[in-house]
Amino acid sequence: MKKKIVSGLLAMTIAASLITGCGAAVDVANDFHNTRPTQNIDTPVDVPAVVETESSQNKYSGTSDVCTEEALYDNGGYYAIADCGPYVEPYYQGGESYAQINENKFLSVKENPLSTFSADVDTASYSNVRRMILDGYEPEWIDKDAVRIEEMINYFSYDYKAPKANEPFSVNSSIAKCPWNNESYLMMVGLSTESIDFSEAPASNLVFLIDVSGSMYDSNKLPLLQKSFTMLTDNLSEKDRVSIVTYAGDDRVVLRGARGDEKDTIKDAINSLEAGGSTNGSAGIVTAYELAERYFIEGGNNRVILATDGDLNVGITSNGGLEDLISSEKNSGVFLSVLGFGAGNIKDDKMELLADKGNGNYSYIDSVKEAKKVLVEEMGATLVTVAKDVKFQLEFNSDVVAEYRQIGYENRQMAAEDFDDDTKDAGEIGAGHSVTVLYEIKLAGSDAKAQKTQNWTTLHIRYKEPSEDVSTELLYNIGSNEYSDELDRNMSFAAAVAEFGMILRDSEFKGNSTCDSVMKLVSNSGFRGDEYKEEFMEIVDIYAGMLH
Repeated sequence: MKKKIVSGLLAMTIAASLITGCGAAVDVANDFHNTRPTQNIDTPVDVPAVVETESSQNKYSGTSDVCTEEALYDNGGYYAIADCGPYVEPYYQGGESYAQINENKFLSVKENPLSTFSADVDTASYSNVRRMILDGYEPEWIDKDAVRIEEMINYFSYDYKAPKANEPFSVNSSIAKCPWNNESYLMMVGLSTESIDFSEAPASNLVFLIDVSGSMYDSNKLPLLQKSFTMLTDNLSEKDRVSIVTYAGDDRVVLRGARGDEKDTIKDAINSLEAGGSTNGSAGIVTAYELAERYFIEGGNNRVILATDGDLNVGITSNGGLEDLISSEKNSGVFLSVLGFGAGNIKDDKMELLADKGNGNYSYIDSVKEAKKVLVEEMGATLVTVAKDVKFQLEFNSDVVAEYRQIGYENRQMAAEDFDDDTKDAGEIGAGHSVTVLYEIKLAGSDAKAQKTQNWTTLHIRYKEPSEDVSTELLYNIGSNEYSDELDRNMSFAAAVAEFGMILRDSEFKGNSTCDSVMKLVSNSGFRGDEYKEEFMEIVDIYAGMLH
């Protein structure tokens, strides 16, 4: 059996923190990275056994010479695999796959006045990178293509104004000096939709499409997945319908159209699942859409929720083939959410593609805490679409702006002519979602204050109602009225996340960015009281400790 071994000291301290309560896990991980040993630990620890299969593609150097037991600790939702032997440094060999990111460059406004892209509300990149950092990955082990800065920024909530009556979202904008480059300015554009109480949302027709192949055996895959769907089930009601499809070597219908208040029936079906076999995801996708269409609710929320590590190896497995399969279903009125699980062999590129082409969103679940965030706290944003095929086009004024660089959204770029083409697919936005976009800007004139009456850019937004095929267009002017000498709280935090993303990617545009400057920006953002922003500061601190 291939051993999965992470520092014994980290495991012991996390285990000890169970006594003090759920809030200590990240603090303990932080303390660990500040006191990590340089020699072996000889004292064994009594821990319960956890089985790990040969299918794991995470390899670690060394073995335990004290004992072979392993433990899975669930502390405040965070998981750590522990050995009861000596300290062994993990070694990561890339069994994970990510779509290539070619970082956006500065563009001349005179040559490229239009910046056109699709909305993105996926958050998977942040929770995946967080998992790597908490698991003790050295900086060089973090795949740069796993770092999608827009997803990191959009993981967090911002203090945006509410939408006006009869508009699907509000538009918020601000401009200030760029914190990592004294020669540039930073422009932030944020969209926010109205949150809803899920109990008052339209009825939901949900199909849980669950990967039960052999690669899902690990404790941070199927067992965590089962906990996640159980939490979601607890928030459904009699108006909702649930079906369950599993796939391994073939697909199987486990449950058909159960009422949301038949909770024991749904939970029993979820908890009866076991992992084993190959992964014919394409067959499961076809069956799941058939069930979603069979129980389709007019005016309701019809959605397939795919939970997997993305490691499809039977049936249609190529990205192109999967894109064609999902695209053929997108006009059914059924949306797709993708939940990624696990480590070592996750196929992030496939999961991102499926969500993108399936009119849905992509989240990565690394803990019970993250499952609660995605499937309980943000249930409306995850499951209820309020606008689809959302496109942005910023038209920069060359009299004011000489060059611009969009930060992130590399995989969401569109041709300028696609903006007006309603046949072109774009992103979806859910109830309570926000979309935040940052641009680094170089001015044509002397400084921002000199452009007092000037319009810097015109923001065009096109979107469709969830059941419509024709877009509506909105237009907003952004200029000197949005300029401030100081970054506001929203921009301070978004800039901090962007800086951290550029550090993780070792971006050529990171300028003066350091972990210290990230922490300073977070401190200026008024983050206290937001547990996810507080956690971000702790993650940055842990990473900073790795660099020293």
